Amino acid sequence: MEHKETKGVDVRRLALIAVMAAVICVLSPLAIPLSGGVPISLATLAVMLAGAVLGPVDGMLATLVFLALGMVGVPVFSAYQAGIGVLFGKTGGFILGYIPLALCSGLFLGKQPLHRKPSFKELLPAIGGMVLGTVILYAFGTAWFLILTHASLKLALTACVLPFLPGDALKMVVVCALAPVLRTALQKMETAKAAV
Repeated sequence: MEHKETKGVDVRRLALIAVMAAVICVLSPLAIPLSGGVPISLATLAVMLAGAVLGPVDGMLATLVFLALGMVGVPVFSAYQAGIGVLFGKTGGFILGYIPLALCSGLFLGKQPLHRKPSFKELLPAIGGMVLGTVILYAFGTAWFLILTHASLKLALTACVLPFLPGDALKMVVVCALAPVLRTALQKMETAKAAV
């Protein structure tokens, strides 16, 4: 009996990881190209949401599934690109930076339940995690951009960081609004299942 319950939990966990990976795959190709070669993409929103909803490990696993699909040829990267060659382009550092972004976005939430309308204080850990993950993402993306283009740091920051600050801040607000609702729904599903 215990073995069956454990198996059920694992299946549910895998299903949630697959669902969030699918969300990333759907949102990631939606992008606005910029002159610097690094587009504005909804991938960061999806990756942060995966971490905030599933937690650091499962959010990161969902992101890895997305990366694996893209590398084997499924057109899930920005502007419907695919293939391992994308990782060697200007956006490669950002794509790899999704991994720590997902990890950090869920790192400080732990297993504490969030209410449907959490206070700002309750959301601070999630905000802190997303900010930390975004800083690491920018570092990965900017460093790779510098290696490929040999551009000046000023130009790299102009292409890789400055255009994204307002949008990424807005994405964090959206994640803070959606994640508690989704986490609460998942917790209610778990409670209902346990009561059966």
